[in-house]
Amino acid sequence: MSIKFKKLNNSIIKCKKCPRLIKFSKKISTIKRKQNISEVYWGKPVTGFGDIKAKLMIIGLAPAAHGGTRTGRAFTGDKSGDFLFYCLRKVGISNLPTSKHIKDGLKLNRTYITNILKCVPPNDKPLGIELNNCSNYFDTEIQSLKNLKVIITLGKVAFDNCIKFYKKNFIINKKLIFKHGVKYYLPDGKILIPSYHPSPRNVNTKVINTKKMMSLLIMAKKYSKL
Repeated sequence: MSIKFKKLNNSIIKCKKCPRLIKFSKKISTIKRKQNISEVYWGKPVTGFGDIKAKLMIIGLAPAAHGGTRTGRAFTGDKSGDFLFYCLRKVGISNLPTSKHIKDGLKLNRTYITNILKCVPPNDKPLGIELNNCSNYFDTEIQSLKNLKVIITLGKVAFDNCIKFYKKNFIINKKLIFKHGVKYYLPDGKILIPSYHPSPRNVNTKVINTKKMMSLLIMAKKYSKL
C-alpha cells in the first residue's frame, strides 16, 4: 500500500467528525449480535480496500452493522457481501466467493471497494451533514486511483454522492439518472455504471439477482480492460 493510502486510511480510522455515528458504532460493538457475541467488533470507521492500481472501483453506501463494523472491512461478513463476492468470483474479479473476515486471503483483480460513508448510520439512513463530512475521504480515494477507468455505484445514495463529487470538480451538462446497468461517460473519461444495491431486501424481492449483477460486472470488466 502506498504512503498516501496509509495516511488516508489512518485519518479515516481516527475520524470522529460525526458523533452520532461514532456513538452508534460503539453501541453495536458493545451490544453485539447473538451469533457474534464472543467476537471483538472493529467498531470504528471502515476504510476502502483492494488494489491501489485498480481500474475498477465499486462503491457502496456504508459498512453493515454486523458486517464491516464487526470485521473492519467493507462488505465482509454480511449477506450483501456474500452476494457481491459470489458474483465477483464468478466473473474473475475476486479470488474467493465469500468474504468472512479480514484475514481470509481475499484478493481483488485490479479492483478497489469502498463506501461513501465510512461508518454505519442508524437505520441505514445517513444525515446530509454526515455524507458531507465523509465526502473528503471519498474524494481522496477516487483521485488517488490513477488507473481508474470504471466506477460501479451500488444503490442510489452511492450514485448520487459520486455525481456530487463530479459536479464539484467538473462541468456536467446532462442529467444523470440512477438506472441499473446504464453506462454514463464522465467528463474525465471514466465510465459510471449504477447498480441496484445487493442488500438482502433487494435480493429477496428479486430487484437484483446473480444474472443481473454478473451481466453488469462483465460489462464493467470489458470497459475497464480487466
